[in-house]
Amino acid sequence: MTKTSDLQSLIGTEVGVSRWITVDQARIDAFAEITEDRQFIHIDPEAAKHTPFGGTIAHGFLTLSLASAMSYDAVRPLDGVVMGVNYGFDKLRFIAPVPAGSNIRGRFKLLSAEDRGGGRWLLKHELTVEIEGADKPALIAEWLGMQMVG
Repeated sequence: MTKTSDLQSLIGTEVGVSRWITVDQARIDAFAEITEDRQFIHIDPEAAKHTPFGGTIAHGFLTLSLASAMSYDAVRPLDGVVMGVNYGFDKLRFIAPVPAGSNIRGRFKLLSAEDRGGGRWLLKHELTVEIEGADKPALIAEWLGMQMVG
């Protein structure tokens, strides 16, 4: 748990790194089905071989959707937190594709912490999703989360 009194000293620092998560073809296929995004670049390995990617890649939104799991791994909740809610994104960029079979993880840097009163804290984290062994990250985002402290 993180004390609210410590938040200002954490701004600008990396506050956590998640475990590696494997993005295999089965996960990509399941995401394609549930979202109805069945573009061949995601689900047809034979056709995807003939693209500049050389094989299937994860949906950008699949990579983004794994941010919640990464956050649970890496970001300690505030002391006395009752619940947290996703508040959205200020910036989001998909930088590099995630090839099927890759491992990804999230790095979190606290950018700001705003006391909204009534036990509500708006936290902004820079999220960088790394692809194991790659030079460029899969995505970089400024993610807002509201934590309610009781």
